[in-house]
Amino acid sequence: MTVAVAPTLAPTRSRLRPGDVLRVGSLGLRSRRLRTSLSTLGVAIGIAAMVGVLGLSASSQADLNSKIKALGTNLLEVAPGQGFGRGTGTLPDTAVAMTGRIGPVTAVSSLTTVTATVRRTDQIDVGITNGIGVFAADPGLLDTLHAKLADGKFLDAATAQYPAVVLGATAAQKLGITSVGDGLRVYIADKWFDVIGIMQPVAAAPGLDRAAVVGLVTAETYIVGAAIAPATIYVRTADGATDAVSGVLASTINPATPEEVQVSRPSDALAAQQAASTAFTSLFLGLGAVALLVGGIGIANVMVIAVIERRTEIGLRRALGATKAHIRRQFLTEAVLLAGAGGLVGVVLGAIVTAIYANTQHWQVVIPPVAILGGLVAAVIIGGIAGLYPAARAARLPPTEALRSN
Repeated sequence: MTVAVAPTLAPTRSRLRPGDVLRVGSLGLRSRRLRTSLSTLGVAIGIAAMVGVLGLSASSQADLNSKIKALGTNLLEVAPGQGFGRGTGTLPDTAVAMTGRIGPVTAVSSLTTVTATVRRTDQIDVGITNGIGVFAADPGLLDTLHAKLADGKFLDAATAQYPAVVLGATAAQKLGITSVGDGLRVYIADKWFDVIGIMQPVAAAPGLDRAAVVGLVTAETYIVGAAIAPATIYVRTADGATDAVSGVLASTINPATPEEVQVSRPSDALAAQQAASTAFTSLFLGLGAVALLVGGIGIANVMVIAVIERRTEIGLRRALGATKAHIRRQFLTEAVLLAGAGGLVGVVLGAIVTAIYANTQHWQVVIPPVAILGGLVAAVIIGGIAGLYPAARAARLPPTEALRSN
């Protein structure tokens, strides 16, 4: 008689599916919420610093680029030479006319500082000026600078000869004037002037923002009482001819002593400011990286403590069939989730800080995609690196020793 022997079944290999990895990996984070919050804080600060720096730098550069575009690279500024032996501090009376004779010059305007005070009414003390100056200009200044008006109109052939004034953006704010109305006047040099316009901020000549602009004839007739020489001349050239015009301007304006004439390009100052901003961006990115590194060290420390506290859990899971790879994967996932949560919080916090500061500076809010993606990736990488040693240590624990430790 033959007895049938049942075949021996091989034991099924223990498996840990991706969903199970996330579940067991997040278990420690969900059960220790206060510790999780504090651990993510270090990573969040580092990521927020990096995202904020990149966002503010991009917003600042976007603002500078828009100013350079509006200003144009074909604008030149002419002023008297500064320093020992550099002249009387004034340009010749014929400077504007001589500059206009240069072929590639498309527009030329002058600006002169006038000694006078600007007050809202004649009842305000003469010493309270709010830092507002007075400039005399010709009607073509607005077009030469590519400036714009917030309200009203600029000086023309008629208003440039009578007591009419155009206020800069900051000057209007200081005087409490937001729009041009009928009969609106300000008190300049003990005379009433009609306010006919308010300018928007002028990138080419920031001093105009805190000034009241009157016509040249008006300044000579109602304020100074004598002809005034131009203090600054703005020259707009044809495209591609800026360097050539710059090379002959000094000798054209003052043939006898061209060294007493200083020629510059306002857009160069903005470009230099942009370069300086880029240099500081690298510095602050380095500081953000240091903060992120400190956060990673904090995560590694927390994970080591978690391994020590959860030795019984590790031993029990090993006794139930979990492999070393499963334990290693669990704690590595926990570290990555911990850092990833900090990275997500940091990205949001950095974006909020960027938006708030950019709005206070009236910049366009720009947050580069590389800052968002890079912040999340950097956090995950830091978490992975920080979790390598704790995960390996947890996987090396023998089940019997882990269970006996409790």
